[in-house]
Amino acid sequence: MSRVYNFSAGPAVLPEEVLREAAEEMMDYKGSGMSVMEMSHRSKVYDTIIKEAEADLREIMGIPDNYKVLFLQGGASQQFAMIPMNLMKHKKAAYIVTGQWAKKAYQEGQLYGEAVKVASSEDQTFSYIPDCSDLDIPEDADYVYICENNTIYGTKYKTLPNTKGHTLVADVSSCFLSEPVDVSKYGIIYGGVQKNIGPAGVVIVKI
Repeated sequence: MSRVYNFSAGPAVLPEEVLREAAEEMMDYKGSGMSVMEMSHRSKVYDTIIKEAEADLREIMGIPDNYKVLFLQGGASQQFAMIPMNLMKHKKAAYIVTGQWAKKAYQEGQLYGEAVKVASSEDQTFSYIPDCSDLDIPEDADYVYICENNTIYGTKYKTLPNTKGHTLVADVSSCFLSEPVDVSKYGIIYGGVQKNIGPAGVVIVKI
């Protein structure tokens, strides 16, 4: 069989050694007698897996000790609701709409309070990142929301917005683990799993 190398924006090519290791462990993960997909999430074997995954992630991203790492279901889209449900204490938040996913998050935020669109590039089909150096952010906004990388439109923030002291929440799904990042600049940074970092439907949240 000839291998196909898929470099699309969604699921992409994996190293062959990773695929071989996964295949070998499919019937028996490290002597447990079962695959990871069959074992309890409360088992000692799985507990080791998740703790090692968190430790690796903390090391790779330099995640500070005062941040928690959550592995959740529902993908990134679930965070469109979970963030306002948990952070909209004053029922108001600022959104910078630079693509389809930020727009969806903004629309979802409107269900839980006043989602204020403080900047947008929709006027030119999301072909640019607006100037975010001096935004009119409501003083009582609970957070400022961005989608940092927009694969559909080919845009990415080079400089994070000036949130004027407000908590920054960022969806980094399409640039997750692609470059060094200072996690301490974010209140919440999350990535819906895609490409080569795990199974679809999982989201990793640092809060």
